[in-house]
Amino acid sequence: MREFSYRRATDVEGAVALLDADPDARYLGGGTNLVDLMKTGVERPGQLVDVRELPLDRIEPTAEGGLRIGATATNSDLAAHPEVRSRYPALAEAVLAGASGQLRNMATVGGNLLQRTRCPYFTDTSLACNKRTPGSGCSAATGEHRNSAVLGASAHCVAVHPSDMGVALAAFDAVVSFETAEGSGELPLADFYLPVGDTPHRETALPQGALITAVTLPPAPVAARSRYRKVRERASYAFAIGSVAGALDVADGTVRDVRLAFGAVASHPWRAGAAERALLGQPADEAAFAAAADAELAAAQVLEQNAYKLPLLRGLVVSLLTELAEEAAR
Repeated sequence: MREFSYRRATDVEGAVALLDADPDARYLGGGTNLVDLMKTGVERPGQLVDVRELPLDRIEPTAEGGLRIGATATNSDLAAHPEVRSRYPALAEAVLAGASGQLRNMATVGGNLLQRTRCPYFTDTSLACNKRTPGSGCSAATGEHRNSAVLGASAHCVAVHPSDMGVALAAFDAVVSFETAEGSGELPLADFYLPVGDTPHRETALPQGALITAVTLPPAPVAARSRYRKVRERASYAFAIGSVAGALDVADGTVRDVRLAFGAVASHPWRAGAAERALLGQPADEAAFAAAADAELAAAQVLEQNAYKLPLLRGLVVSLLTELAEEAAR
Protein backbone atom coordinates (compact mmCIF):
# COMPACT_ATOMS: atom_id res chain seq x y z
CA MET A 1 0.00 0.00 0.00
CA ARG A 2 1.27 3.46 -0.85
CA GLU A 3 2.11 5.71 2.08
CA PHE A 4 -0.50 8.39 2.74
CA SER A 5 -1.22 11.16 5.20
CA TYR A 6 -4.37 11.35 7.31
CA ARG A 7 -6.34 14.43 8.32
CA ARG A 8 -9.57 14.60 10.30
CA ALA A 9 -11.87 17.35 9.06
CA THR A 10 -13.61 19.47 11.69
CA ASP A 11 -15.95 21.37 9.38
CA VAL A 12 -17.25 21.15 5.82
CA GLU A 13 -15.31 24.18 4.60
CA GLY A 14 -12.05 22.77 5.95
CA ALA A 15 -12.65 19.38 4.36
CA VAL A 16 -13.36 20.92 0.96
CA ALA A 17 -10.31 23.16 1.24
CA LEU A 18 -8.06 20.16 1.85
CA LEU A 19 -9.30 18.40 -1.28
CA ASP A 20 -9.13 21.63 -3.28
CA ALA A 21 -5.47 21.99 -2.34
CA ASP A 22 -4.59 18.36 -3.04
CA PRO A 23 -6.18 16.61 -6.06
CA ASP A 24 -4.49 13.40 -4.88
CA ALA A 25 -6.54 13.35 -1.67
CA ARG A 26 -9.74 11.37 -1.03
CA TYR A 27 -12.58 11.76 1.45
CA LEU A 28 -12.88 8.92 3.96
CA GLY A 29 -16.29 8.06 5.42
CA GLY A 30 -16.79 4.53 6.71
CA GLY A 31 -14.00 3.24 4.47
CA THR A 32 -15.87 0.03 3.63
CA ASN A 33 -15.02 0.35 -0.08
CA LEU A 34 -12.12 2.80 -0.30
CA VAL A 35 -9.87 0.97 2.17
CA ASP A 36 -10.37 -2.33 0.34
CA LEU A 37 -9.41 -0.66 -2.94
CA MET A 38 -6.33 0.85 -1.32
CA LYS A 39 -5.24 -2.60 -0.15
CA THR A 40 -5.43 -3.96 -3.70
CA GLY A 41 -3.73 -0.93 -5.23
CA VAL A 42 -6.74 0.21 -7.26
CA GLU A 43 -6.94 3.43 -5.23
CA ARG A 44 -3.65 5.10 -4.23
CA PRO A 45 -4.47 8.41 -2.54
CA GLY A 46 -1.69 10.49 -1.07
CA GLN A 47 -3.96 11.84 1.65
CA LEU A 48 -7.17 10.76 3.37
CA VAL A 49 -9.51 13.41 4.74
CA ASP A 50 -11.77 11.83 7.36
CA VAL A 51 -15.26 13.36 7.19
CA ARG A 52 -16.99 10.87 9.47
CA GLU A 53 -17.32 13.30 12.39
CA LEU A 54 -18.72 16.22 10.38
CA PRO A 55 -22.24 17.26 11.50
CA LEU A 56 -23.89 15.72 8.45
CA ASP A 57 -25.62 12.71 9.97
CA ARG A 58 -29.15 14.00 10.58
CA ILE A 59 -32.21 12.47 8.93
CA GLU A 60 -35.18 14.84 9.03
CA PRO A 61 -38.35 15.81 7.16
CA THR A 62 -38.18 18.77 4.81
CA ALA A 63 -40.60 21.70 4.81
CA GLU A 64 -41.96 20.44 1.47
CA GLY A 65 -42.84 17.04 2.89
CA GLY A 66 -39.82 15.09 1.71
CA LEU A 67 -36.87 13.74 3.64
CA ARG A 68 -33.31 15.03 3.92
CA ILE A 69 -30.64 12.45 4.70
CA GLY A 70 -27.23 13.62 5.85
CA ALA A 71 -24.28 12.21 3.94
CA THR A 72 -22.51 10.80 7.01
CA ALA A 73 -25.60 9.04 8.35
CA THR A 74 -24.78 5.35 8.60
CA ASN A 75 -26.66 2.78 6.58
CA SER A 76 -27.85 1.21 9.84
CA ASP A 77 -29.31 4.49 11.09
CA LEU A 78 -30.96 5.11 7.72
CA ALA A 79 -32.66 1.70 7.64
CA ALA A 80 -33.89 2.03 11.24
CA HIS A 81 -35.22 5.58 11.00
CA PRO A 82 -39.01 5.67 11.53
CA GLU A 83 -39.60 8.25 8.76
CA VAL A 84 -37.76 6.06 6.27
CA ARG A 85 -39.54 2.90 7.35
CA SER A 86 -43.01 4.45 7.13
CA ARG A 87 -42.68 6.79 4.14
CA TYR A 88 -40.05 5.06 1.98
CA PRO A 89 -40.07 1.40 3.07
CA ALA A 90 -38.32 0.23 -0.12
CA LEU A 91 -35.33 2.33 0.91
CA ALA A 92 -35.15 0.70 4.34
CA GLU A 93 -35.45 -2.76 2.74
CA ALA A 94 -32.75 -1.95 0.17
CA VAL A 95 -30.29 -0.85 2.84
CA LEU A 96 -30.96 -3.96 4.93
CA ALA A 97 -30.45 -6.14 1.85
CA GLY A 98 -26.95 -4.77 1.39
CA ALA A 99 -23.83 -5.84 3.26
CA SER A 100 -23.63 -7.23 6.79
CA GLY A 101 -24.73 -5.55 10.00
CA GLN A 102 -21.14 -4.66 10.85
CA LEU A 103 -20.59 -3.00 7.47
CA ARG A 104 -23.89 -1.11 7.67
CA ASN A 105 -22.79 0.27 11.03
CA MET A 106 -19.75 1.82 9.33
CA ALA A 107 -20.88 2.62 5.79
CA THR A 108 -22.22 6.12 5.11
CA VAL A 109 -24.92 7.32 2.74
CA GLY A 110 -22.54 9.49 0.71
CA GLY A 111 -19.98 6.73 0.47
CA ASN A 112 -22.61 4.24 -0.63
CA LEU A 113 -23.40 6.35 -3.70
CA LEU A 114 -19.71 6.69 -4.53
CA GLN A 115 -18.74 3.04 -4.09
CA ARG A 116 -17.09 1.54 -7.12
CA THR A 117 -17.86 -1.63 -9.04
CA ARG A 118 -16.99 -5.05 -7.68
CA CYS A 119 -16.17 -6.34 -11.17
CA PRO A 120 -13.25 -8.75 -10.61
CA TYR A 121 -11.34 -7.29 -13.54
CA PHE A 122 -11.53 -3.84 -11.96
CA THR A 123 -10.24 -5.00 -8.58
CA ASP A 124 -7.36 -7.08 -10.04
CA THR A 125 -4.66 -4.64 -11.13
CA SER A 126 -2.93 -7.29 -13.25
CA LEU A 127 -5.85 -7.37 -15.70
CA ALA A 128 -7.02 -4.91 -18.34
CA CYS A 129 -9.83 -2.58 -17.24
CA ASN A 130 -10.81 0.70 -18.88
CA LYS A 131 -12.49 1.89 -15.70
CA ARG A 132 -9.26 1.52 -13.73
CA THR A 133 -6.75 2.22 -16.53
CA PRO A 134 -8.33 4.13 -19.45
CA GLY A 135 -7.49 2.64 -22.82
CA SER A 136 -6.31 -0.73 -21.49
CA GLY A 137 -9.38 -2.69 -22.61
CA CYS A 138 -12.31 -4.49 -20.97
CA SER A 139 -11.40 -7.99 -19.86
CA ALA A 140 -14.94 -8.75 -18.76
CA ALA A 141 -16.37 -8.44 -22.28
CA THR A 142 -14.52 -11.57 -23.37
CA GLY A 143 -13.93 -13.11 -19.95
CA GLU A 144 -16.24 -14.09 -17.10
CA HIS A 145 -19.20 -11.73 -17.33
CA ARG A 146 -22.10 -13.55 -15.68
CA ASN A 147 -22.93 -10.52 -13.56
CA SER A 148 -22.12 -7.83 -16.12
CA ALA A 149 -24.44 -5.11 -17.39
CA VAL A 150 -27.36 -5.66 -19.75
CA LEU A 151 -28.44 -2.00 -19.98
CA GLY A 152 -26.48 1.15 -20.79
CA ALA A 153 -23.12 -0.57 -21.24
CA SER A 154 -20.62 -0.08 -24.06
CA ALA A 155 -17.77 -1.95 -25.67
CA HIS A 156 -15.48 -0.09 -23.25
CA CYS A 157 -17.06 -1.35 -20.00
CA VAL A 158 -19.75 -3.79 -18.88
CA ALA A 159 -19.36 -3.39 -15.11
CA VAL A 160 -22.38 -2.90 -12.85
CA HIS A 161 -22.89 -0.57 -9.89
CA PRO A 162 -23.13 -2.55 -6.63
CA SER A 163 -25.40 -0.30 -4.53
CA ASP A 164 -28.74 -1.53 -3.18
CA MET A 165 -29.55 1.79 -1.50
CA GLY A 166 -29.00 3.68 -4.75
CA VAL A 167 -31.68 1.65 -6.53
CA ALA A 168 -34.38 2.80 -4.11
CA LEU A 169 -33.09 6.38 -4.19
CA ALA A 170 -33.27 6.32 -7.99
CA ALA A 171 -36.90 5.17 -7.88
CA PHE A 172 -37.87 8.14 -5.71
CA ASP A 173 -36.06 10.95 -7.60
CA ALA A 174 -33.40 11.63 -4.98
CA VAL A 175 -31.31 14.79 -5.24
CA VAL A 176 -27.66 14.88 -4.14
CA SER A 177 -26.36 18.03 -2.43
CA PHE A 178 -22.65 18.81 -2.39
CA GLU A 179 -20.16 21.46 -1.40
CA THR A 180 -17.12 22.68 -3.33
CA ALA A 181 -14.59 25.47 -2.88
CA GLU A 182 -16.75 27.54 -5.24
CA GLY A 183 -19.96 26.95 -3.27
CA SER A 184 -22.92 24.60 -2.94
CA GLY A 185 -24.58 22.57 -5.67
CA GLU A 186 -27.18 19.91 -6.36
CA LEU A 187 -27.51 17.03 -8.79
CA PRO A 188 -30.62 14.92 -9.36
CA LEU A 189 -29.59 11.30 -9.00
CA ALA A 190 -30.74 10.84 -12.60
CA ASP A 191 -27.84 13.11 -13.65
CA PHE A 192 -25.39 12.12 -10.92
CA TYR A 193 -23.90 9.10 -12.72
CA LEU A 194 -22.33 9.60 -16.14
CA PRO A 195 -23.04 7.31 -19.13
CA VAL A 196 -20.34 4.72 -19.74
CA GLY A 197 -19.59 5.69 -23.33
CA ASP A 198 -15.85 5.58 -24.04
CA THR A 199 -14.91 7.11 -20.65
CA PRO A 200 -15.98 4.53 -18.03
CA HIS A 201 -13.35 5.91 -15.61
CA ARG A 202 -15.46 9.09 -15.30
CA GLU A 203 -18.23 7.81 -13.07
CA THR A 204 -20.09 10.82 -11.65
CA ALA A 205 -20.85 14.42 -12.57
CA LEU A 206 -19.55 15.71 -9.24
CA PRO A 207 -17.01 18.53 -9.62
CA GLN A 208 -13.44 17.76 -8.62
CA GLY A 209 -13.09 17.79 -4.84
CA ALA A 210 -16.84 17.99 -4.17
CA LEU A 211 -18.07 16.70 -0.82
CA ILE A 212 -21.53 15.14 -0.72
CA THR A 213 -23.41 16.72 2.19
CA ALA A 214 -26.94 15.26 1.88
CA VAL A 215 -29.41 13.32 -0.20
CA THR A 216 -32.97 14.69 -0.37
CA LEU A 217 -36.05 12.68 -1.25
CA PRO A 218 -38.91 14.82 -2.58
CA PRO A 219 -42.47 14.20 -1.38
CA ALA A 220 -43.78 10.96 -2.89
CA PRO A 221 -47.04 9.61 -1.44
CA VAL A 222 -46.72 6.53 -3.68
CA ALA A 223 -43.49 5.60 -1.87
CA ALA A 224 -45.41 4.62 1.27
CA ARG A 225 -46.46 1.46 -0.59
CA SER A 226 -43.11 0.28 -1.90
CA ARG A 227 -40.84 -2.75 -1.76
CA TYR A 228 -37.30 -3.81 -2.66
CA ARG A 229 -36.48 -7.27 -3.97
CA LYS A 230 -32.97 -8.61 -4.49
CA VAL A 231 -31.65 -11.83 -5.98
CA ARG A 232 -28.14 -12.96 -5.05
CA GLU A 233 -26.16 -16.13 -5.52
CA ARG A 234 -26.19 -17.03 -1.84
CA ALA A 235 -28.51 -16.23 1.04
CA SER A 236 -25.86 -14.53 3.15
CA TYR A 237 -24.17 -11.20 2.46
CA ALA A 238 -23.63 -10.90 -1.32
CA PHE A 239 -24.04 -8.34 -4.07
CA ALA A 240 -27.13 -8.53 -6.28
CA ILE A 241 -27.30 -10.31 -9.60
CA GLY A 242 -30.60 -8.48 -10.11
CA SER A 243 -32.83 -6.26 -7.98
CA VAL A 244 -35.92 -4.08 -8.24
CA ALA A 245 -37.26 -1.20 -6.18
CA GLY A 246 -40.92 -0.48 -6.86
CA ALA A 247 -43.87 1.55 -5.64
CA LEU A 248 -47.47 1.39 -6.85
CA ASP A 249 -50.63 3.44 -6.47
CA VAL A 250 -53.83 1.81 -7.73
CA ALA A 251 -57.31 3.34 -8.01
CA ASP A 252 -60.29 1.25 -9.17
CA GLY A 253 -57.95 -1.43 -10.47
CA THR A 254 -55.95 0.99 -12.62
CA VAL A 255 -52.35 2.11 -12.14
CA ARG A 256 -52.41 5.76 -11.08
CA ASP A 257 -48.72 6.12 -10.17
CA VAL A 258 -45.73 3.79 -10.29
CA ARG A 259 -42.01 3.96 -9.59
CA LEU A 260 -39.49 1.35 -10.72
CA ALA A 261 -35.71 1.09 -10.66
CA PHE A 262 -33.37 -1.83 -11.33
CA GLY A 263 -30.08 -2.79 -9.72
CA ALA A 264 -27.12 -4.89 -10.91
CA VAL A 265 -27.99 -4.27 -14.56
CA ALA A 266 -25.96 -1.16 -15.44
CA SER A 267 -23.07 1.05 -14.38
CA HIS A 268 -25.51 2.97 -12.17
CA PRO A 269 -28.90 2.37 -10.51
CA TRP A 270 -31.28 2.13 -13.47
CA ARG A 271 -34.55 4.08 -13.42
CA ALA A 272 -37.06 2.06 -15.44
CA GLY A 273 -38.78 4.99 -17.15
CA ALA A 274 -40.09 3.01 -20.12
CA ALA A 275 -41.74 0.51 -17.79
CA GLU A 276 -43.32 3.29 -15.75
CA ARG A 277 -44.75 4.99 -18.84
CA ALA A 278 -46.08 1.69 -20.14
CA LEU A 279 -47.96 1.06 -16.87
CA LEU A 280 -49.66 4.39 -16.23
CA GLY A 281 -53.39 4.07 -16.82
CA GLN A 282 -53.20 0.31 -17.37
CA PRO A 283 -54.90 -2.45 -15.38
CA ALA A 284 -52.96 -3.43 -12.28
CA ASP A 285 -52.54 -7.06 -13.33
CA GLU A 286 -49.76 -9.48 -14.12
CA ALA A 287 -50.12 -9.11 -17.90
CA ALA A 288 -49.59 -5.34 -17.69
CA PHE A 289 -46.71 -5.73 -15.28
CA ALA A 290 -44.98 -8.22 -17.59
CA ALA A 291 -45.53 -5.98 -20.62
CA ALA A 292 -44.03 -3.04 -18.75
CA ALA A 293 -40.94 -5.05 -17.84
CA ASP A 294 -40.57 -6.13 -21.45
CA ALA A 295 -40.82 -2.51 -22.57
CA GLU A 296 -37.88 -1.59 -20.34
CA LEU A 297 -35.78 -4.60 -21.25
CA ALA A 298 -36.31 -4.18 -25.00
CA ALA A 299 -33.14 -2.04 -25.05
CA ALA A 300 -31.04 -4.69 -23.30
CA GLN A 301 -27.82 -5.92 -24.87
CA VAL A 302 -26.79 -9.24 -23.37
CA LEU A 303 -23.50 -11.08 -23.46
CA GLU A 304 -22.99 -14.81 -23.69
CA GLN A 305 -23.26 -15.47 -19.95
CA ASN A 306 -25.71 -12.86 -18.63
CA ALA A 307 -28.87 -13.33 -20.69
CA TYR A 308 -30.46 -14.94 -17.63
CA LYS A 309 -30.87 -11.45 -16.14
CA LEU A 310 -33.76 -10.60 -18.49
CA PRO A 311 -36.24 -13.27 -17.31
CA LEU A 312 -34.96 -12.77 -13.75
CA LEU A 313 -35.80 -9.06 -13.81
CA ARG A 314 -39.10 -9.66 -15.57
CA GLY A 315 -40.09 -12.08 -12.83
CA LEU A 316 -39.00 -9.66 -10.10
CA VAL A 317 -41.08 -6.84 -11.58
CA VAL A 318 -44.19 -8.99 -11.92
CA SER A 319 -43.84 -10.49 -8.45
CA LEU A 320 -43.17 -7.18 -6.68
CA LEU A 321 -45.92 -5.21 -8.42
CA THR A 322 -48.44 -8.02 -8.00
CA GLU A 323 -47.76 -8.04 -4.28
CA LEU A 324 -48.27 -4.27 -4.10
CA ALA A 325 -51.46 -4.42 -6.18
CA GLU A 326 -52.92 -7.13 -3.93
CA GLU A 327 -52.04 -5.05 -0.89
CA ALA A 328 -53.80 -2.02 -2.40
CA ALA A 329 -56.93 -4.08 -3.07
CA ARG A 330 -57.34 -5.20 0.54
